[in-house]
Amino acid sequence: MSSSFRVQFIGATGTVTGSKYLLSYGRHRVLLDCGLFQGIKNVRRRNWAELPFQPSELDAVLLTHAHIDHSGYLPALMKQGYHKEIYCSEGTKALCKVLLPDAGYLQEEDAKYANKKKFSRHQPAEPLYTEEDARKVLRQFKAQSFAEPVQLPGGMTAEFFPVGHILGASAIRLTYEGKRITFSGDVGRSDDLIMYPPKPLPASDYLVVESTYGDRRHEDVDEHQVIADIINRTAARGGIVLMPAFAVGRAQMVLHILEQLRQQQRIPTMPIYLNSPMAIRATEIFFDLHEQHKLSREDCQRMDDITTYVKTVEESIELNNRKYPAVIISASGMASGGRVLHHLKTLIGDPRNSVLFLGYQAAGTRGDALTHGADHVKIHGQYFPVRAEVHNLQALSSHGDYVEIIDWLRHSSCQPKQVFITHGEDCAADAMRLKIEDELGWRAQVPEYLQSVEL
Repeated sequence: MSSSFRVQFIGATGTVTGSKYLLSYGRHRVLLDCGLFQGIKNVRRRNWAELPFQPSELDAVLLTHAHIDHSGYLPALMKQGYHKEIYCSEGTKALCKVLLPDAGYLQEEDAKYANKKKFSRHQPAEPLYTEEDARKVLRQFKAQSFAEPVQLPGGMTAEFFPVGHILGASAIRLTYEGKRITFSGDVGRSDDLIMYPPKPLPASDYLVVESTYGDRRHEDVDEHQVIADIINRTAARGGIVLMPAFAVGRAQMVLHILEQLRQQQRIPTMPIYLNSPMAIRATEIFFDLHEQHKLSREDCQRMDDITTYVKTVEESIELNNRKYPAVIISASGMASGGRVLHHLKTLIGDPRNSVLFLGYQAAGTRGDALTHGADHVKIHGQYFPVRAEVHNLQALSSHGDYVEIIDWLRHSSCQPKQVFITHGEDCAADAMRLKIEDELGWRAQVPEYLQSVEL
């Protein structure tokens, strides 16, 4: 008789954040992804809830990619007793060295600011983990190549397959006693500007697939022209274009677009600032690993040439005082934290300025509120009137939409007996379920938070 093999959905159910999947087989346990919950308050509170397992009892952790909603809980997991290996791709390890310490630093800074301004309900406000905690957990990382199976305790095997999206992003197939389950992670675009398309998935008995855009297509727009129009219109009235951008992937993509627009003389020669230590370091990694994406070393050099990097707090404060036309790219991409908030406070109330979001905005984030027409936005305990132009260019998303994902699955060798739809808002996940059932003929379901299923 075979041992039990179960998966529990601890995150990314009913939301696009907090990805965590607990695999239990025999006497062993493996956690796949370890992300932070983001967005609305009731979801964020889960970051402070007790986990439904003991971290010290885990045998291994596997990461699909470096984004904080997939990796950002790792320092907290370590604080609670997990001290074994964290397996991931080379690109994921390199990016986590940037993202995790920065996430810890931002949490510390936000807690300090909340205590200083006394706008937190918690006295004192404390970070979930610190920058030092994040640096400690990095010692547990072990990079794997895409062609190198990982032998896990208890007879389980893990394999990584590239799926575009960002540097190092992987689908992961787990095999135990002849049963195979594949986790898609976040799936990239078929025609991404900078990343290669996702590789077809291998044969699998079960599939867990994301559904961020499970209920809609990406806009069919000329993203270069949209960005050029916004910049030209804003510059003509003497304003500044602020682009909240995800530090990994989106910041590099928009720099590539801006470099092309400058080269084609479709936008004026105006300063382009990248004001995010995390995005700056991620851009350096992007340049170093140019063989893992579409852009050449020469493309990267031209992007570098047009960009002014804002590294210190003093430089960031000085930038906030600039009044002439410029483009400022700053993290975070949903305006949920970081230096972009100080720019928003300064720029959002002036109708000469524009704020251009560059992709998906999770429910409950400032980005979601602003792109849905909020006339005031709350930042650091204060409300600021929204008078600047606000746009969202979702066509730049690094997630495949439902047509791209269905086509990707159709051309894979997967043929699962059961599909689990995660990493989407409720409507998007259920729409993806219906499309998979109707177009592929596969059984599909949307698991609930903390639900367990036996494979």
